[in-house]
Amino acid sequence: MLYREQTLETPHGTVDTPVLFPVRNVGKRSSDNTPEYADSIPDLNTGMINARAIRQRDPQWERIQAGSSIRDEMEVPDETILFADSGGFDFQSDEVDTTPKRTLETQRAIGADIFGTVDRPLSRNNRSAENERRIEESTKYALEASDRHDGDELLFASVHGYDPETVRNTLRHLDRNGEFDGYALGSMVPIRTDYEKVTKLILSARRSTDKHLHVYGLGGIVYQPLLLYLGVDSFDSTAFIRSAGNRNYLIPGFGGEELRNIEEIDRLPCSCPVCSSRSYAEIRAHRDLLTRHNLWALVTELRRFRYMAAADQDIESYLDLRFQGNSVTQRAYRIAKQQVRRLT
Repeated sequence: MLYREQTLETPHGTVDTPVLFPVRNVGKRSSDNTPEYADSIPDLNTGMINARAIRQRDPQWERIQAGSSIRDEMEVPDETILFADSGGFDFQSDEVDTTPKRTLETQRAIGADIFGTVDRPLSRNNRSAENERRIEESTKYALEASDRHDGDELLFASVHGYDPETVRNTLRHLDRNGEFDGYALGSMVPIRTDYEKVTKLILSARRSTDKHLHVYGLGGIVYQPLLLYLGVDSFDSTAFIRSAGNRNYLIPGFGGEELRNIEEIDRLPCSCPVCSSRSYAEIRAHRDLLTRHNLWALVTELRRFRYMAAADQDIESYLDLRFQGNSVTQRAYRIAKQQVRRLT
């Protein structure tokens, strides 16, 4: 397998990888806002934030420019490691309204530890020529960011492509012509149900570079074990928020189940701090509690994989069991296993 453990050095401390970056809706005052988890989950000192969105919130951006800390705004410890992407997902349908220079200035102003370069995500609905143009634009933005970046923060180039050759060639071009601490593979969310394709794209990226590899948007409970097996170093996710919005209860090793499909029971099958002291009825009634549980579920999934690796257990046998309940993911894992064995 390609699973690996490393350490990232950042301005606000070190982070052991592989690691999850929960997406935080900083400054958003809605029922979907990320629940507080800093200090409540010992091994989760990370967060993903949207630099563009923060800059567009005038009151918050004015406070930051006046000296406020984004960590104070988020009410998290100073040592929290923040990955600020460019907000590229917003450019999937809209025109780009920023520049690499402006994005770097924003990311530095908010005190992020990891900068994601400006990118234009792809879409299956686009013509090939349009997606090719977007790939070229994202590559150009990444190289410009490399030329302008002169700080201690880590710079991850955002990479897109819907075929392995494009991903491989883009990564090699960026490696030859820029200076990056890692790469972030994007445009995966729109094709996330095509597990075979996603698997091949990630493997193409992994075999093209030994640097840190992040995958945007696929850190959910089903994809996590597959990403870890493929050697992905970090991933972000909103799955814990989105699932809670649908009253979907995530269970490590199984996936998710809508609470409305569960017969009335006293307790849910989890011993996390949320579930261990509360009844089924209480958790079902409060979406924030369900969101917090779902985040614990994502962390537990990662802990399980780490444990299996530390115990020198047969990871492939573990994943055979892990994926046996879903024929689609099971087939994707078999394809990944075949390709990984050719590389190792």
